[in-house]
Amino acid sequence: MAQAKDFAEDWYLQLRGKAASGEVLNERTFSDAAKQFKKEYEVLTEGERNERWVQDHYRRIRMHLIPFFGGMGLSKINAGTVQEYRISRMNSEDGKRVPSRSTLHHEVVTLRLVLKTAVRHQWLTHVPDVSAPYKASSKVAHRAWFSPAEYKQLYQATRQNVSEAPDSRRKHLAAQLHDKILFMANTGIRPDEANWLEYRDVEIVEDDATGETILEIEVRGKRGVGYCKSTTGAVRPFERMKERNQPEPTDRLFPVDHKKQFNRILTSEGLKFDREGNRRTLYSLRHSYISFRLLEGADIYQIAKNCRTSVEMIEKHYAAHLKNSLDAAAINVRKPRIRG
Repeated sequence: MAQAKDFAEDWYLQLRGKAASGEVLNERTFSDAAKQFKKEYEVLTEGERNERWVQDHYRRIRMHLIPFFGGMGLSKINAGTVQEYRISRMNSEDGKRVPSRSTLHHEVVTLRLVLKTAVRHQWLTHVPDVSAPYKASSKVAHRAWFSPAEYKQLYQATRQNVSEAPDSRRKHLAAQLHDKILFMANTGIRPDEANWLEYRDVEIVEDDATGETILEIEVRGKRGVGYCKSTTGAVRPFERMKERNQPEPTDRLFPVDHKKQFNRILTSEGLKFDREGNRRTLYSLRHSYISFRLLEGADIYQIAKNCRTSVEMIEKHYAAHLKNSLDAAAINVRKPRIRG
């Protein structure tokens, strides 16, 4: 009993010393806030956020945020500790790939959402400033796209790729890629949206406004369900895919992502990079669709609605192609000179 009392007294004094120096936490930790966030986020955003988008948040928490912030008290998370997190991610010493700027940005976005959860439950008084320091004012960057001549070169190359395929399996994959390029460049959907598309989401209709045959598409992406009307150029590729695949309504249009095959063709055709050094990807087909519509003088608000984005984003990233929407007569106005 005497030994037990001595042990308890020593233990108590050690804990009191640690509490005084801040080593013993009397507050919720980041792990507590992360558990609460995961408990409520999926329920409260059901139907408004794509399931994959939600799972990406959970993956960032599990793989990166919890290992660094997990046992840290919420009041200890500030601009300094977030900057230390950025440095630790950029200085990877275990052979892992250094994350891109956009990847790191998404991780900080997830961190901010967890901290907002803590504020709502009064575990934290306010969300600290977690913005990146030393950040220069960002210039307007035009996204990589294919000019009309480059786009023609691309689809002619993919058509040639179909005819040169050595066997039936590769010919099928090459034909799918060719139709995917035409489909995306005439609808403006995102690559992740294309991967989620099922045959029942696409309908061939006669458009009353134009009298043309187009596709009406029910799109499921990061912002939930949206709608898209294609140009006439997307109809024939879709019909070919139906003839080729004989699908069920719930089958995916593009069960294969075709990234390697697409990059190989871009490289062989000298189209992988644009004149400013921007890397082209499947996403560039969406940028090309928007640029083509702007070059044709389409209404920017209608383009934004059809592409499930904002007018601001289009003006910011596609301003180089807005020249056709500018009225020279309204710009080059001169006041009449008074003689004498």
